[in-house]
Amino acid sequence: MASNQPSKCCVVGFRHEGEPTGSMIKVADKWDAYIAAPTGGSTQKKTGKALLFLPDIIGIWQNSKLMADQLAAQGYLTLVLDIFNGDPLPLNRPDDFDFMGWMTKGSDGQNPHTKEAVDPIVQAAIKTLREEYGAERVGALGYCFGAKSLVRHMTTTPPFTGIDVGFIAHPSFVDEEELAAINGPLAIAAAETDSIFPAEKRHKSEEILKEKGLPYQINLYSGVVHGFAMRADLSKRQERYAREQAFAQAVSWFGEYLE
Repeated sequence: MASNQPSKCCVVGFRHEGEPTGSMIKVADKWDAYIAAPTGGSTQKKTGKALLFLPDIIGIWQNSKLMADQLAAQGYLTLVLDIFNGDPLPLNRPDDFDFMGWMTKGSDGQNPHTKEAVDPIVQAAIKTLREEYGAERVGALGYCFGAKSLVRHMTTTPPFTGIDVGFIAHPSFVDEEELAAINGPLAIAAAETDSIFPAEKRHKSEEILKEKGLPYQINLYSGVVHGFAMRADLSKRQERYAREQAFAQAVSWFGEYLE
């Protein structure tokens, strides 16, 4: 794998303060999504570009909504997708929580979060952005668990197409073969301390991306751990700075390659 499987660090973190300004919608009349329109714009207005936000295991929540609003303020229609079919995890799960059981079967034993279950949700969201919102180019952000779905849909092989430019932060569960199949610019924000995306996985990812010959960027943020780009403790200066810089990295990347 280019990154390891999710674990407890995927749900540890802090809730950020603020008041989300977007709205909840349904994708394909089935899956929840949060949509944020550019400042002064409307979610009904056709747009030439849009962002698909594939969240961490906590799904559509306070932090992902606020970040979507920030992206909208930068001029991007942004859709945060519930890739967990109504079954995200609450913040700060107990140490003995069965992550693999949740991934393979879901909380009720009948709602898996495998790639076979998640792929159709992502494909429906890409279709929604292109057909309903007129997005000619789609960028995507993938945090932790969401990174796998992003990478899987940056190929030229139907139906795993539709994402033109990607940004992922502290990725989990990404296979080397999936990373090697991408067909667009990809940026990565990595934490100095991360058992899921440790140095050897980061270096292997660099080798794969270099071999691809496409634009790529890997930024390493010191003094932070897995999850920092989404769930940092903003009361701590170093974590706040790293989170802000990872956000700026994403905005700059889309400004260069999505425009």
